[in-house]
Amino acid sequence: MGFNEEEYLGGESKSPSQGCDTPIDADSISGSEICSTVSLTGDVWKFEKENGRTYHGYRAGVYYYPNDPSEAERLDYQSAVLDFAFDGALHQAPISNPANVLDIGTGTGSWAVQMGDLFPNATIEATDLSPIQPTNVPENVQFIIDDAAEDDWAVPENHYDYIHTRVLMGCFEDFQEIIQKGFKHTKPGGWMESLECMHPPYCDDGTMPADWPFKEWTQTMDEAAMNAGRPLRIASRLKKWYIAAGFEDVHEKVIKIPINQWPRDRHLKQLGRYWAENLLAGLQGFSLALFSRVFGWNKTEIEIYLVKIRKSITDHHVHAYTKVYTVWGRKPDPQAESSNPETTPSISVSSSQMTEEPVCNDPASIPDTFNPSNGMVESSKPTPATQADVAMPLAPPVEVFDHSQEPVNIPLPSSPKLEPIASYRKPEPSQVPLPTSPGGAEKSAMYSHRATLSI
Repeated sequence: MGFNEEEYLGGESKSPSQGCDTPIDADSISGSEICSTVSLTGDVWKFEKENGRTYHGYRAGVYYYPNDPSEAERLDYQSAVLDFAFDGALHQAPISNPANVLDIGTGTGSWAVQMGDLFPNATIEATDLSPIQPTNVPENVQFIIDDAAEDDWAVPENHYDYIHTRVLMGCFEDFQEIIQKGFKHTKPGGWMESLECMHPPYCDDGTMPADWPFKEWTQTMDEAAMNAGRPLRIASRLKKWYIAAGFEDVHEKVIKIPINQWPRDRHLKQLGRYWAENLLAGLQGFSLALFSRVFGWNKTEIEIYLVKIRKSITDHHVHAYTKVYTVWGRKPDPQAESSNPETTPSISVSSSQMTEEPVCNDPASIPDTFNPSNGMVESSKPTPATQADVAMPLAPPVEVFDHSQEPVNIPLPSSPKLEPIASYRKPEPSQVPLPTSPGGAEKSAMYSHRATLSI
């Protein structure tokens, strides 16, 4: 059992996406031509074993999270939960009929496969360090073993119509550099988009204690990641980095995902329950390599430490949530702008507006404001006057749902268990496809690798 498909596809319980500054009402406790196609061998398939989990072999050690079947199932599950949170929307940027799309850090390839269905005439290239993607995919989807942190992407500049990243916190030493490279390889007039979750958890009603174990765990993770040179707190800085890279028409959308099923709203309650399952399934994988390599903890010490963290995730008395940022921007097209004098000029940002924040600054200290003249929630961060920011309208008042009188029965697995894919079948256009676990990659699978790799 998993998602309730009827509700996922537009049932009665679905409510509007929760804007970042809309309070959540708590419930009562009751394929590029430069690439070559080869059968991969060598380090790519020699996964490193550590603390009972496996990790990528290619460029071993640069990514701190496992790639074994348990993590692959969780990644598929997380992708489905994010689809649910965004009502099935795979992108926010206004793209139409792209020819070349790049997905950086594709993981199990769920998003890339769905994009291949959505844009059958596009070439979807998806990169990752591990060959853990399914083998039965749309013809226009190509998986590439590559590290986006490398200087040479082995594709021409101005190549992609759309570049996408999702949940890559802790993957790179400098994510701003990835955005800069993305800008270089995006076609003029093309778009780049990033989706990231923000540490630590947030709370609007004071129910989250300062010593709440899950909050303390996020702080410990942040410390370990910083020591490892892989910062986690990048979400609130994406907009600034996009502008600095040269993108224009930069937009930022922020939503809330409850940590568990504490909200009254039925859709948010369901979303929170799914998110809690995702956290519980991934907690060990998130922690093992960072805590053992950085702090020197052994596996037993880590497991004992995580006991109280798991209990706190399901505590409905704490009305905590995660902020999820989506930022997208367009690369200027000089030819289009010269032919259209009414085109919005490029964004000019003063040095005072682009002052770097320390990575560990709490973004909650920069409040958003409600403008009564237009009924919109607007960011109070300094931004260029010519920038077309996305103002988020307040969601209508949520319906109070007392499940002591009308219980909510949402079937959900105790841990993500997804059936292996037997053969690829393109979904009907009217359906929002839910990804399934690839069931492990076969060594006979054909992948592409960048021409600069030595494998």
